[in-house]
Amino acid sequence: MPSRDEGATLRIALLGGFRLAAGDGLVRIPAGSERLLAYVALRPGGVARSAVAENLWPDVSEARAHAALRSALNRLRSAGCRRVLEVGPAELALAEGVAVDLHGLRSLARAVLDGPEPPCPGTRDPGTREIEGLSQDLLPGWCDEWALREAEEWRQLRLHALEALAHRFVRARHFAHAVSAAGAAVRADPLRESARAALITAHLAEGNQSEALREFRQYRALLRSELGLHPTPELLGLVAGLRPAAPGIDGHQRRGHAAVTARRP
Repeated sequence: MPSRDEGATLRIALLGGFRLAAGDGLVRIPAGSERLLAYVALRPGGVARSAVAENLWPDVSEARAHAALRSALNRLRSAGCRRVLEVGPAELALAEGVAVDLHGLRSLARAVLDGPEPPCPGTRDPGTREIEGLSQDLLPGWCDEWALREAEEWRQLRLHALEALAHRFVRARHFAHAVSAAGAAVRADPLRESARAALITAHLAEGNQSEALREFRQYRALLRSELGLHPTPELLGLVAGLRPAAPGIDGHQRRGHAAVTARRP
């Protein structure tokens, strides 16, 4: 790590891809050591060395897995990353003061789901940072079994939080943020009906019937082509009142008016 960053705050990003930053710059570390840091960073508090070795090197013997762990720790030290981990004889943990983006957003998501009111975002642009954070995948492209498990757990948590945020923003009449939160959930899982329902609800609350109907039709077509399914009655109920004007009403009135006009002298 460059000497100019010796006193800088260390930050580990797991959302949108792995990154280790010190101050305003990124820190380069050996590729294999990224997995080690990511695994430890996912678990606040600390993790047993045996669990790290077993999960990061599952296809080798216990002795070789522990040897690989020692090598990864040595590579971190050689790269100047001594301040990132606290290394004990039986446990590894992030050093005090190392920030991890996932931890704050995971707490935010749980607060959104458990609390009676939405969190208080920044006053100038409420909700934007929260929505952007909840829109990011955890360690995208990583294929390790432990990484895939964590990524799926995070995906479920953030999707539920985005949907809850969308409904709360609707109640607060913050329609732009409601559409943004629900849209992020739809992009993360286009076949998820609860996400699509949140987006349709946001459009309807803002009075945008055409956008609500377009979202419904797109979802209905996607669901049919991908899974051979139909929307649930609950989703159908959201758009049940969105019908074109009946020809027997408007059309009859227009024809009647035209006939009266034609008979006039």
